[in-house]
Amino acid sequence: MKDPLCIKCKGKGLCGRPRCPILEKFKSLQSISPVISGDSVFGASPPALFVGSHGYPRVSAGPLIPPLATENEALLFEDPSAWGNMQIEDIISMRSRMVRANTSLHIKDARSKENPLLVKAQELALSSKPVDTEAWFFKAPKQELKFDAVLTPMGPSGLMKNFELAENPDVPKKVDYLVYDTDALAKDAVTELLNSDVSTEHITRLFSIGLLGKERKIVPTRWSITAVDDMAGKELADRIRDFPWVSDIKLFSGTHFGNHFEVLILPRAYSFELIEIWLPKTVWSGESSWIGEDSESLDGKKGYSPLAGGYYASRLPVLEYLTEIKRQAAVFVLREITPDYWAPLGVWVVREGMRKALQNPPKTFDSLEAAVSDLAERVKTPKSEWMPQAKMLSDFRFQTTLDFFLKT
Repeated sequence: MKDPLCIKCKGKGLCGRPRCPILEKFKSLQSISPVISGDSVFGASPPALFVGSHGYPRVSAGPLIPPLATENEALLFEDPSAWGNMQIEDIISMRSRMVRANTSLHIKDARSKENPLLVKAQELALSSKPVDTEAWFFKAPKQELKFDAVLTPMGPSGLMKNFELAENPDVPKKVDYLVYDTDALAKDAVTELLNSDVSTEHITRLFSIGLLGKERKIVPTRWSITAVDDMAGKELADRIRDFPWVSDIKLFSGTHFGNHFEVLILPRAYSFELIEIWLPKTVWSGESSWIGEDSESLDGKKGYSPLAGGYYASRLPVLEYLTEIKRQAAVFVLREITPDYWAPLGVWVVREGMRKALQNPPKTFDSLEAAVSDLAERVKTPKSEWMPQAKMLSDFRFQTTLDFFLKT
C-alpha cells in the first residue's frame, strides 16, 4: 500500500528518496521514445522550453525540440486544449518525442546577455508560432521519459554544446511590449497578456525564462506553471468582487482523462473551495482512497495550498467563467480522480478539465440539498465520506436558514 504522503508529494521527494519509485515505473515506457542518433537534433520547437528545479539556484534550462517535426505537427505538442480526444498513452507517445536540450544557468542570469544559449532561449520563448531549431550535444541525449504531477511528460535529455534558431520568432506586439517594460510587475504583465489572449503556456515560458517583471529571475517550469495560475487567478478574483451575485444555484459536470469534476455555483459573495478525492488504484493512491480540502474567502488565499498546483489550476477556470458572465459566486468544486488516470500528465489536466466542465450545459436547482443530491449521484465516493469536509456547503445551508428567519 502506498503511503498517503505520496499523494501530497507527487514525486517532489518529500519521502527523502533520491528517485520517486512511482514515477520510476513509467520509465519502462521509454521504448516509445524516438532513437536519437548522433549528437544533434533538428525540428520545429512548438515553441517550448524547460527549466528544471534540481540544484536550485543553479538550474538546467533549454529548448524542447521534437526531431524532424514540421510546423503543423509542432503546434500540437504544446497545446493541451487540443488533446481532449486523445488517450493517455497517445499523449505520452507524442510528448516523448520532445528532446530536452539543457545548459546550466544561475537564476540571476535572466538579464545577462553574456550567455548566448540563454539569449537564444529567450528569443524562442517570445514566439507564438513554432520555430525551426537545431541543437548540438556533447553526447547523444539520454533515452529517458520525465513524468511529473505538474509537468507535462517529456522525452530524452542531453547537455547541449549549442543551439540555433533557423528562423525568426513570431512575436505578438503585446509580448514584445511587456518583455521590454522592466518597470511592470510580473502580476500586471501576466494580467495584460491574458487580456490580450496570449495563452497560459506562452506566459509560463516567458515567466520561466526570466522575461517578465521588475526583479527578473529564471524560474523552474514547475513553479512557473503554478505561479502564473495563481497570479492570473488573484487578478480575476479582485475584478469580480464588484460584480453582482449569480441569481441561481447551478451545477456543472465533466470528466477529463479519468478526472471527474463537479462545479457548484452558489449565490453568495465570492469564495472558493476544492475537495480532492483520489480513489484507490490511481497513480498516487495505491489501495486506499484519500480526501483533501482547501478553500479561500473573499479576502483571498492565505499561504500555499496543501493541494498544490491542482488548487490554482482548478480555481482559474472558475474565475474566468465568473469574469465572462460578470457575476460573483461562492464556488464549490469536487474533483474525483479515478483509476482511469493511470499516469501523471501534468496539472494542465485539471485546468483543461475544469474549462471543459464549465462549457457543458449546467443544471439549475431551487435548493442546495437538491443540487448536492444530484452531484452525489455521479461521484463514486459516498457522500458521508466527503461531505463533512465541505465547509462551504455547511456555511451556505446555515446562512440560508438564518436569512429565512431574519426575513420572517
